[in-house]
Amino acid sequence: MNELEQRTLARLEKNGFMNYNHIEMETVEQDYAVFRLQVRPENRNVYGMVHGGAIYTLADNATGSAAHTDGRNYVTQSGTLYFLRNQREGIIRAQARVRHRGRSTVLVAVDVVGDDGTLLASGEFSFFCIG
Repeated sequence: MNELEQRTLARLEKNGFMNYNHIEMETVEQDYAVFRLQVRPENRNVYGMVHGGAIYTLADNATGSAAHTDGRNYVTQSGTLYFLRNQREGIIRAQARVRHRGRSTVLVAVDVVGDDGTLLASGEFSFFCIG
């Protein structure tokens, strides 16, 4: 495990909401991160599909980790996520890539994909640097 992965895992251990929702980091590289969610009964809505809040939380954590790869600290400033499809079981992944890094803000694009690579959601999150 490289230094960036170790630093990211140490920060994520403190993220109670992410851990409560069973979201896990798969990959982190400079300006890029992939997170996953194994669909469980508690992640589903009343229709048996993955809850939109779980998908949004997955995307927010992946994009935030991509933003943090420069070693600075960020908070989510805004997020837009377009829900396109859904699934009932399996694994979903959020693939996040930094599109722009400024002095105080970062813009990160995200795609949430299903088991078979189907695009489930897509969007962008912006982050504000707090130090």
